[in-house]
Amino acid sequence: MDNLPAYISILFGLTTILTTWLFYKAASNSKLFLLIILIWLAAQAFIASTGFYTVTTAMPPRFLLLILPPFLCITGLFTTPKGRKFIDSLDLKTLTILHTIRIPVEIVLFFLFTYKTIPELMTFEGRNFDIMSGITAPLIFYLAFKRKQINRKVILIWNLVCLGLLVNIVTNAILSAPFPFQQFAFEQPNIAVLYFPFIWLPCCVVPIVLFSHLAAIRQLLNFGSKT
Repeated sequence: MDNLPAYISILFGLTTILTTWLFYKAASNSKLFLLIILIWLAAQAFIASTGFYTVTTAMPPRFLLLILPPFLCITGLFTTPKGRKFIDSLDLKTLTILHTIRIPVEIVLFFLFTYKTIPELMTFEGRNFDIMSGITAPLIFYLAFKRKQINRKVILIWNLVCLGLLVNIVTNAILSAPFPFQQFAFEQPNIAVLYFPFIWLPCCVVPIVLFSHLAAIRQLLNFGSKT
């Protein structure tokens, strides 16, 4: 996508780095996590640079290589004793503030729409309300962990609502991509996520955000069951 200004790619690259760093902090500076994610990001950047993901007629879609490994990893963490121990060790405060990265993500998506590489429905002017998660994250963090004015039930509800907003945009994004099962935005499909660095959105940023919600929900439910 040579028509895109460099600042859009730079902003998204920095957002990916920030997302990774925040989760690294939530995981108590786990060097293993950092090594795995850096290798994953580098591998996907190389694959995308070959144009591999721009072939959208293949079945099963090549896009699965971006989203299936993180999904399997998340599943493995929730279904194994060591995985659940890792989830329960994550810092809930950092998992909460991590969602502020959804603000720059939404700004990047709006820029991509203006350059006709994603449809309007993927922006806050369309069907995407995910920016509200980013805007409210610092408020929840402050009220819950600094002022201690809201309890864990409120944090749980907030996580569930924001998880729903994430599912909404992910569903619309997938169904707007130029795959054989495309349902929306035929006049301007979602092509940005087929190119570097924006392939890092489905393969890294979204999985970390998703996992952060699921891990927080597990911790909050477990806490409630013990009180």
